[in-house]
Amino acid sequence: MPQSLEQLSAQVPGSTPALLQWVQTQLAAGHSPAALQHSLVTAGWAAPIAQAATDLLLHPAAAAPGASMEMPDLCLQDGCNALNAGDRHVQVLLSMQRPRLVLLDQLLSPEECAQLIAEARPAMARSRTVAKEAGGEEINPDRTSDGMFFQRGQTPTVRALEARIAHLLQWPVERGEGLQVLNYRPGAQYKPHHDYFNPQDPGSAPVLRRGGQRVATLVIYLNTVSTGGCTYFPESQLRIHPRPGQAVFFRYPRPEAQSLTLHAGDPVLQGEKWIATKWLREQAFA
Repeated sequence: MPQSLEQLSAQVPGSTPALLQWVQTQLAAGHSPAALQHSLVTAGWAAPIAQAATDLLLHPAAAAPGASMEMPDLCLQDGCNALNAGDRHVQVLLSMQRPRLVLLDQLLSPEECAQLIAEARPAMARSRTVAKEAGGEEINPDRTSDGMFFQRGQTPTVRALEARIAHLLQWPVERGEGLQVLNYRPGAQYKPHHDYFNPQDPGSAPVLRRGGQRVATLVIYLNTVSTGGCTYFPESQLRIHPRPGQAVFFRYPRPEAQSLTLHAGDPVLQGEKWIATKWLREQAFA
């Protein structure tokens, strides 16, 4: 059951229900978290209270002390090496708790990998990222791949994969963005980044209204790369080499660097890399 503003204000010492009501109204009107915090500090509120109040309204489940936030995850128990994905069993190759990361095998068959590439290829264009200041999308020099998005359920291949992911991660299809397919040609890369939207960036407000924050990522490898193209987690010194049909899952309950999910797509040195990415949201994505 949603908490009242009185209950929420008790989680931010020094705040009031009226303050949270104002923050809630301003967020709904499309104002960025950074702008709201600046206004609150200018009005005399302490900066820690301004930030905590804004974070609480953006992520009430995650911000509550001791709260158990519902999160996508895999049922790894009793040393199980295979997981039920609905229409198949997927193998577990590696798992970590910090960061929460699992490497899977046989999520897709070779035929499904090839079919997904074939369906995506005609729509490929230079990849874009969220514009941090203005919102919308922009070409980012840190990301030099080509990409495209499928609508949810757009093709039988996409529909089958989305159902498999939902079953495996215990997360409804509706709480995921459309599947993105990316192609990295020789020299292409994605420099270290986080997948969540930084609440402090003015451009994050519009995307956060479409389903809340991103909370997890599933990167699916669609081909073998001759040289390079690994997924690299610098904080864990973990490097995953692309193999078709394999996938890496990682999650981040809060949009903060302590999630240890900073990652990069290493430059492709020979050949090309094809991946599909599924980002999962807090709420239904529209």
